[in-house]
Amino acid sequence: MAIQRISRSFKDISLSFVPHPVTKDLQILKNESAIRRSVRNLVETITTERFFNSLLGSEVRSSLFDFVDFGTASVIQDQIEVAITNFEDRVDNLKVEVIPRPDDNSFQVSVIYDIVGQDFPTQDFSFLLEATR
Repeated sequence: MAIQRISRSFKDISLSFVPHPVTKDLQILKNESAIRRSVRNLVETITTERFFNSLLGSEVRSSLFDFVDFGTASVIQDQIEVAITNFEDRVDNLKVEVIPRPDDNSFQVSVIYDIVGQDFPTQDFSFLLEATR
């Protein structure tokens, strides 16, 4: 029997490392913002980039240099789903949609999910993936 994880709130440190203007402490991302940033970091992290957890991340970056078509979009979608399912346990009911944009040489990514243990509405955010040198 699986144990359902229930939590009150989620907090992460902002990776911008910009100090708070008054307290000079590092800024904190809470709840939806923390999980959204974590999901985005998983997509953008290359496997073997983290020294003590070489499996963390996805192979999305290597796929960005392929043809911008629906076949590559399907591969990227699968890679994102696997990375989030394996490494972000605060997310449930995951749905990923990747749309190729050949004119811009990029992919429009939409990630839809529910947060485990909280009564937040379904989260939906989009971002653009493009190849950089």
